Amino acid sequence: MKDNKRLKRRVRNSYIVSTVSMALVLFLLGSVGYLMTAALRVARTLQESVTVTVELADGVDSLRRGEIERRLRGDEMVRDIEFVSKQTKIGDAEFRHMFENEIEEVLGENPLNDSFEVHLSAESADSVRLDAFMAKAGGMRGVERATCPLPMIRRMHATVNKIQLVLAVFAAALLAISLILLSNTIRLSIYSKRYLINTMKLVGATKWFIMRPFLASSVWQGLAAGAGASALFGVALYGLSAALPELTTLAAMTKAMIIVGSMMTGGVALALLFTAVSVNRFVDMRSDKIHLY
Repeated sequence: MKDNKRLKRRVRNSYIVSTVSMALVLFLLGSVGYLMTAALRVARTLQESVTVTVELADGVDSLRRGEIERRLRGDEMVRDIEFVSKQTKIGDAEFRHMFENEIEEVLGENPLNDSFEVHLSAESADSVRLDAFMAKAGGMRGVERATCPLPMIRRMHATVNKIQLVLAVFAAALLAISLILLSNTIRLSIYSKRYLINTMKLVGATKWFIMRPFLASSVWQGLAAGAGASALFGVALYGLSAALPELTTLAAMTKAMIIVGSMMTGGVALALLFTAVSVNRFVDMRSDKIHLY
């Protein structure tokens, strides 16, 4: 009687420990996934901050200006275009502050040109395509010049690419380590029931009959682990949102919900997979070898 109680307590404890371990691993993976998506979103925002100034030549009529704008908008690297007239430029307070006198009075005319402020997409990270776009924009009829701080942009893209590579390597290493830990945790949980598996096999139970209760239990274990990980993730996200309100945007919350769903489904899928592998190993193991494992 005492042995049965001790066995039940040991099985229950192993079940609880493996479930908590799974929840912590899923929480860690979900948190890293969320931080990865946030980092990639910031990186994309930086890559989309590139602006090219396309200055129009003097005397360009509205028809030619419209043709230039149409061709610029048709390029896949262009995210948005803003027309800035020379009157707007010279009336800018910051520009005025640079000169104590009215610049028109000194030069007799407005020396600035109408221009398009072209905001590029993340495709500008490709230096070859960026150079091709600059050459195309600067070579259009009616365009005097196309300018942007190319050296600074190349340094920014190089830095962003290095950060993305480091994050990808870190995430891959963490995923591999987490899966190994999860596999070992479930294997140890099944290990405590190896004699039960062997007894069922000796009395003639089929492999599916032996595996079925373990797989059913693993589904509930995966759901419990996913729910626990989701609760921890929600608490962590709430704390982050209090410190960084920008994390509460609709896009960020949508990604958070996707991660929560992934933790729930991932918990069930991984629990089923590793449980099936572990139980199958003990079912196929010879009875005289099971105590040596």
